[in-house]
Amino acid sequence: MFGSNKKPIIRFSLPEISLKTQDLVGKLSISGVQPKLSVKFDKKSGELIPASEGGEYILKPQPQAFPHLPENEQCCMDIAQVLGIDIPEHCLLPLTDGTLVYVVKRFDRQGIKKIHQEDFSQILGKDKYDGSVEQIGRKLKEISSVPGLDVQLFFERVVLNFLLGNGDAHLKNYSINYDQNMKIRLSPAYDIVSSRLAIPDEGEESALTINGKKNRLTREDFDMVARYLQIPNKVCYEKFIKKDGQIKGLVNSSMLNSQEQKSFIAIVQERYQRMGF
Repeated sequence: MFGSNKKPIIRFSLPEISLKTQDLVGKLSISGVQPKLSVKFDKKSGELIPASEGGEYILKPQPQAFPHLPENEQCCMDIAQVLGIDIPEHCLLPLTDGTLVYVVKRFDRQGIKKIHQEDFSQILGKDKYDGSVEQIGRKLKEISSVPGLDVQLFFERVVLNFLLGNGDAHLKNYSINYDQNMKIRLSPAYDIVSSRLAIPDEGEESALTINGKKNRLTREDFDMVARYLQIPNKVCYEKFIKKDGQIKGLVNSSMLNSQEQKSFIAIVQERYQRMGF
């Protein structure tokens, strides 16, 4: 992930992150409510250091409101990776005070060169919580250089977010990249967390409507979306069938505490039962 055989050092603590973020105010383009810090890897010192320009990684610390969110995201992204979802390289690292932070490699950068990226809030001209997965899928079919494949990959991410209890996957959590030949492709998956684990009394199961619904979602709702997007039946759910045991193993080996592991597994099992996998 860092092009080095040694784990990077982070020479600041959790309280210092807000100060370092303030130092870079006006220079960062990372959005979102969770505190985030753009960093780059200094190979000479072996440190991750804050970067107003040329940041290679995004560092997400422990937010006060939602303890263990870095461990939550690391676990969800590990699950996505094992299931064959395209994701960036990522890891957990300790700060000087021992607090764990989630670090993910930026996929909108190639060295110092910026790769043009647009999220679907920009593309559709809508607020991030105002829209449906069908709208994303339809637009993706119009603009993607490989529409059939990208729509299938997008649908799989919608299913994954439901299975993991991610009710906060909004329009800004899905995006496209333009390659050097200006071909348009669906970006790697990112910002996958189990919001249901972090907020047990979360109001909605989905940030975007799925078959016109945000709650009490069923297999039929996802089947309707798949038919609308013309995704072949044989590939709709093949990445998820009989994978609940594998997911359970990943959760049990994660950095979440034992109670969080039990709660997360219960969320996944309930969603698997609803989907009939």
